[in-house]
Amino acid sequence: MSLDFNPDKKETYDVIIIGGGPAGSTAAIYTARAGWKTLVIDKGLTAGALGRSSQIANFPGVPEPLSGAELVTRMREQAESFGATFVDDKVLRADIKKDPKQIWVGQGAHEGRAVIIATGAMGRTNRVPGENRLLGRGVSYCATCDAAFFRDKAVAVVGNNDEALEEALTLTRFASEVHLVSPTPELTASRDVVDELKSHPQVTTYVATKLREILGEDSVESITVYSREEGERTIPVSGVFIYLQGNVPIVDFLGEQAETDEGGCLLVDEFHQTTTPGVFAAGDVLCKHVKQAVIAAAEGAKTAVAVDRHLQGREKLRPDWSH
Repeated sequence: MSLDFNPDKKETYDVIIIGGGPAGSTAAIYTARAGWKTLVIDKGLTAGALGRSSQIANFPGVPEPLSGAELVTRMREQAESFGATFVDDKVLRADIKKDPKQIWVGQGAHEGRAVIIATGAMGRTNRVPGENRLLGRGVSYCATCDAAFFRDKAVAVVGNNDEALEEALTLTRFASEVHLVSPTPELTASRDVVDELKSHPQVTTYVATKLREILGEDSVESITVYSREEGERTIPVSGVFIYLQGNVPIVDFLGEQAETDEGGCLLVDEFHQTTTPGVFAAGDVLCKHVKQAVIAAAEGAKTAVAVDRHLQGREKLRPDWSH
């Protein structure tokens, strides 16, 4: 489903789930089926670990091999059949101390009585030279937010998944040239997005190419990239939009509103509630389990049950076996 965004009007949901992988999509199946108005905000099918997997052959009940993106799509469709709404967008910031919780995305804002964080653990810690220094002066992580600042200018997009390619397409409406730098030989995004991007006259694609440095004094002036076939080259650009993955929990949009351990993993109780009441978490963002889709999905289900009880106004959540 798609939404019409109005930043001045926040639509209120019972549950907002940030992250649409196996944990988030499974949670949405449960909360939507329980009758709660559910919104899932996700950056794209191939933004997470499962969506980037080329083949899954050990997910229970799915005997035929299929790609991770196909498995996530099935989960989403099941959640949508119960009334959940999915939107592709990036969460920029959140105020989870308020009631209802406030979630700001690239195209608007939303309110939720409860929030489930299922953003996974593909955040970055390593930065390329020049990235931190020029952040906000040409370096950006959100084309939806900043594309208009680069009207009629050349820009670079670094990444290879749905999020990166969708943002590159957004930039073609403003920038004169878009240089897509993919660190891998193949683009891992959805086929229709890849085809649209490859045929776009404003886009030049560099595969198996690594971003080495972002150059400029007061603002971005160029980037240096390297590939085995072409060696090192400099590309003049005024903006750089970076969508690379790492292996740390993605919780930057929370600030210090929920407690984490030294590695940035969210701390939760036995019901997957964080140290902020009404805010829950599941999946790889907890760093507690073997990284398997079935385990993340199970955590999503468990979390959704806890959210259901929270929304019913139970002061103290109790395990099923205590009744």
